[in-house]
This record gives sequence, C-alpha cells and structure tokens, in this order.
Amino acid sequence: MKKTILFFTLLFVTNISLLAQEVQFYKNETGDQHLCGPFPIDYLKQDTTYAGWFAENYDQLTIEKKNYNWVKDLEGKEVDIYLGTWCGDSKKWVPQFVKLWDELGLKREQLNFVALYDTDSLYKQGPNGEEKGLKIHRVPTFIFKDNDKEFARIVEYPNTDLVTDLAQIALGYPSAPSYRGANHLLDLFEEMTVSDIYKEVNKHYLDVYYKIGKYNELNTLGNVLKYSGRKEEALLVFTFNSYYYRGNSIVHKSLAEASVESGNYAQAILSYEQLIKLEPENEEAPKEIERLKKLVETSKKED
Repeated sequence: MKKTILFFTLLFVTNISLLAQEVQFYKNETGDQHLCGPFPIDYLKQDTTYAGWFAENYDQLTIEKKNYNWVKDLEGKEVDIYLGTWCGDSKKWVPQFVKLWDELGLKREQLNFVALYDTDSLYKQGPNGEEKGLKIHRVPTFIFKDNDKEFARIVEYPNTDLVTDLAQIALGYPSAPSYRGANHLLDLFEEMTVSDIYKEVNKHYLDVYYKIGKYNELNTLGNVLKYSGRKEEALLVFTFNSYYYRGNSIVHKSLAEASVESGNYAQAILSYEQLIKLEPENEEAPKEIERLKKLVETSKKED
C-alpha cells in the first residue's frame, strides 16, 4: 500500500459531466488517475484509461445458457457495486458481472457503481463516505438489495462461479461471502464494544481463528478500520492477527504502526522487537524502537 501522498494531490478532484451524472476522479502520487464516487458504467467503456481492461474482461465471460427460470427473481432488484479502478479483482470481476447481467437480459439501470480510493488517509473510502456502515473491506463488493434492504452479497470474487453464485442469490440461498473471519469481526463490532469483546477474548479469538484464511484477510481489515478512524477496533484486529500468524513479519509491523498511532508505545516496541527477530536485516525497526523508548522516557519525566 502507498506510504506517502501529498494531501493536496489526494484531494485534487476533477468533475466532468457524462450521461447527466458527474464523474469524479483523483490522481495518486505517481500521477495515475482513478475514479472515486458514483459513476455510470458506460464511462469505463468510453475513457481510454479504463476501456482496455474493461473490454478485455467483459469479453472473457461466455455462458452457454441465458434463459434460466431464476432470472425473473432478480428483476426489480438492485445491486450496489463498490470497486477500485486500481484493483485487479475489480478489473476482472466487475466487467464479467456486467457481461453476465447483460446476457441474462437484466437492466443495467438496476446496477449502481461506486469507486473507492486507494490511499492511506482514505483507504477504501468514497469521497462522500458512500461506503460508511456497509462493512466493506474488500473490493469489488456486490451488495444485492430488495426495496433498499440487503439480502445477499459477493465479496471480491464468486465462491463458485458467477452464474452459480447469482443463481443461488436469486433462489434465496446465497453462499456465505468470502473472508468469513473479517466479516465475523465486522458483525461483532456492530453488536459489542471492544471492551466487551475483551471480556470474552478467548471465545472470540477462537471463533475468528476457525474462519480466517490467510494473514492478509485481517491485515487488510485492520487497515480499513484504521484509516477510517476506528483505531480501537483496528488494534484488536491487528492483535488477533499477530497471534494467528506469529511468524509473519508484516502482521507485527502493522500492529506496531497502529500501536504507535494509538499512543501505546510499549506494545509498539514489543511488536518491533518481534519484527526484528523475523527480519534481522530490517534497518528501520531498531531506529523506531529507539525513538519510542525516548518518548517513553520523556513521558515518565513529565509525569
């Protein structure tokens, strides 16, 4: 993930009028242009920045049958699609989903598209907080709605294939979305405070343990929470992950950085020390430990 970006560059947003809908985009520190916020899908076909990968992946999907009986159950339903024009999975699955929707004879007006940022301060967020409260931690995320109420979602990629997943959703038997551990924690955060979770920490630790896949499942979730201002929840996620994947230096670095931001220097020092054990050649971690120890000493003197 990008570590440096100038604030004024991040907020450099250009509005253009396309098909009666404003399209916003920003430039990252390398000058790459990406969409942010709501946009019409036809824009991906018309702008040369995106048209190549959209057309390529749109054409990749082929289906033998189109007249499925279950298609009628999707008529009148809406799908909110959150994606990143910087994201490989979005580039693959969004065009293929649109192709399938077209082939099945469903209306594109049922699809709503929102592009999210990929920067440290607005990581996987929309310019107007379009993603708030929707538990989005991976893109693309397809949220199926009936009368504005969610009844299914596909997270990042289909569990089987697009046709099968869509059929199961239409028939009322959707598969559980990918990243079960991250989704479980997001549900838990809606039900309980972090303090309450720690009161039964062993139970919740084991619940998540049996659901997670790889280290980056919770590492990504932790970053999404951290950059959206939910630092206490992010710390819990990073802490769990540091125990699940003790031999992974990335998880200890993530916990250290989050601990520093939260002012927990003691935990940050411990995490950096663990990082050095795994990466003895790391040059930055020892410097950060020394800096933090000085801050701790200064704090003690002031007290």
